[in-house]
Amino acid sequence: MDDSDRQLIVGWEHIGKRLDAFLAVHFTDYSRVQLRRIIEASAVTVDGAKVKISFKVKEGQVVDVQLPDLPKEGPVPENIPLDLLYEDEHIAAVNKPPRMVVHPAKGHWTGTLTAGLAFHFQNLSSVGGESRPGIVHRLDRDTSGVILVAKNDRAHMGLAAQFEARTTEKEYFAIVVGVVDRDRDTIDKPIGKHPYQREKMAIRSGHKTSREAQTFYEVTGRYRTFSTLKLRPRTGRTHQLRIHLASVGHAVLCDRMYGGRAKICRGEIHGDPTDEHVLLDRQALHAHRLKVTHPITGEPIEFIAPIPADIQSVLDEFEKPGQ
Repeated sequence: MDDSDRQLIVGWEHIGKRLDAFLAVHFTDYSRVQLRRIIEASAVTVDGAKVKISFKVKEGQVVDVQLPDLPKEGPVPENIPLDLLYEDEHIAAVNKPPRMVVHPAKGHWTGTLTAGLAFHFQNLSSVGGESRPGIVHRLDRDTSGVILVAKNDRAHMGLAAQFEARTTEKEYFAIVVGVVDRDRDTIDKPIGKHPYQREKMAIRSGHKTSREAQTFYEVTGRYRTFSTLKLRPRTGRTHQLRIHLASVGHAVLCDRMYGGRAKICRGEIHGDPTDEHVLLDRQALHAHRLKVTHPITGEPIEFIAPIPADIQSVLDEFEKPGQ
């Protein structure tokens, strides 16, 4: 099986889904139209047999997919407004908005942070490759907050070394579901690839993809059915904060992937099912503060991204009487 071939096992949660809908869940980089064409081209089999687009999958079936390559290219400069927190001749810090992908990838060729950086900055580091100019680290698409940008390779390597050595100070803010009982604690659970869902990670030990992961949290507020937390990850695994919090029964609010919900309405906070005004429809996770050593001057430097309006709207409701 080469890099373009994928094999999936149908889980119970997908029973009865049309084949194209099932594939769309797992291959989010491809459009539904592209996936239908792949099925029509007989590049998909179920238990070894060719099937139609309308075929409905059953639990335990093995789905083999041959995916065509999508174009690989660097970002095309786009005049995307950037919220700059800091800038000098070597580095910049950007307050990334939610729903912005950091760098081009399958399904996200435009509207990326790198496209905006390519437009606004004359020079960016090349260490990360053609598709990631200036990018030293990343945030999930729906996570907002501080992200650092290197304008030259010397600055990039200096920052990257700090992230690798875990000498940076990263602090996130999160709203989670449920009332957290401990005031502070450390979650120490290894993270690896999910056993059958390609886009997810999971708490997993003893697997070749498993890596140690530690997250320190401190409760900053408790409300009727929610809590606010300050998070300091000691490692930087993919989806680490979201997975760790979900694993202790306090998923990040509106985390579609690990929390099973996509939005919160005002009425839910106040116990009024008739109030369906949506306050938040993305994960309530924000990279609030980042402290590093300037890679050129050697001086400590700290960047703070204000709490964004959508998360703040939820916090404002928490502060109203009865919460």
